[in-house]
Amino acid sequence: MTAAETPDETTVVPGGCPADAAVETIQREMTVFARRARASAGRMHPELSLVSYTLLGHLEERDGRRATDLAAHYALDKSTVSRQVSALERAGLIERRVDPDDHRVQVLHLTESGRDVLDRVTERRRAAFRERLADWPEEELLRFAAYLERYNAWPDAAPGAERDRAGAADTYGWTSTH
Repeated sequence: MTAAETPDETTVVPGGCPADAAVETIQREMTVFARRARASAGRMHPELSLVSYTLLGHLEERDGRRATDLAAHYALDKSTVSRQVSALERAGLIERRVDPDDHRVQVLHLTESGRDVLDRVTERRRAAFRERLADWPEEELLRFAAYLERYNAWPDAAPGAERDRAGAADTYGWTSTH
């Protein structure tokens, strides 16, 4: 076994039990993962933050949504979503359309340019994940995917997390058959 496959026995955590050390390692590694995801989002498309990418993906998956729906879905403040939406509109990646069922409401949709950018960034992300995981045996990939799903299924997960997991499998190019 390599060091990456076994727990870091040098990790010292108050209380000293192996489970505490494992939780500390998980927290540290998930933080590294989140930082890497944010940094790679900037490299994939300089104007497309990880939040913007996520919003575009959700709009594509749901064929449009109101800004208030986005805020509720991601448990974000309306002003945060408003800033993101404004930036995406200025970049020509989304547009507002009148809701055919309620003409007082505007629904956000991807533009053709938005779809193109999202497709390119998604393919680059898939390729990056595939490259990084290329030497992992299928059994380990399946186990890792199952662990992530189990972790994200925690009852206090953000609203819409169940739907996000389904979209994430496609976004990152991994499904239960890989």
